[in-house]
Amino acid sequence: MARKHLLANLGAHAAKPAEANDKAGSRVEYARRGASRSMMQSLDELAENSMRVLEGDTVVSLDPAKLDPSPYADRIGEDEEKDRELFAAIKEAGQLSPVLVRPHPASNGRYIIVFGHRRVRAARALGREVHAVVKPLEEIAHVIAQGQENSARDDLSFIEKALYARRLAESGIDKATIKTALTIDDTLLSRMLSVAEVVPNAVLEALGAAKGIGRDRWEELKKLVLAPAKAKQA
Repeated sequence: MARKHLLANLGAHAAKPAEANDKAGSRVEYARRGASRSMMQSLDELAENSMRVLEGDTVVSLDPAKLDPSPYADRIGEDEEKDRELFAAIKEAGQLSPVLVRPHPASNGRYIIVFGHRRVRAARALGREVHAVVKPLEEIAHVIAQGQENSARDDLSFIEKALYARRLAESGIDKATIKTALTIDDTLLSRMLSVAEVVPNAVLEALGAAKGIGRDRWEELKKLVLAPAKAKQA
């Protein structure tokens, strides 16, 4: 089950920075490069707030039929085994961690899931309402919140994160926001986008999430695709 680190006062202008480990801090420092000071101050504020655990925020119950998925898919397919495990856990103990949603900008009474898609699927399968925190987030805040949730997971593979970055870029999200959302630097973002853009979609679909394949193997595959003489090996 995804950990609870929901948004507290996202968009507020007087937030205290959340503590981060040295590794995350160094990545954020890299992500600052190439962006204007004012832009990075705004993105830093959103990122800091997105890492806070909500204490005291109102949790509401929503009909899962009124919840739409995030437009920025962060997974390749569904992990049926983990879905079954979560289904069993929620069936036995209930939904212990609320999902985060935002009001749908074009459909009154509907909501867009920021994170917590698996919990929504489990609640839907059980015929139960979804426990959720509703935040009126703008698009960039949505991206950063979902991206920060991704960064906290251990089960998202390199290619899933790379494809998530590509989808954000294709949707017009600027690179500074993508770097802040995924807590990565220019170099890693460039490598992610390069792999996701070069490796054919048919290959990506065939390999799926490829949990056991890291960045180096994907870059080797990219080189094979780019080399005509070796293309058949790919």
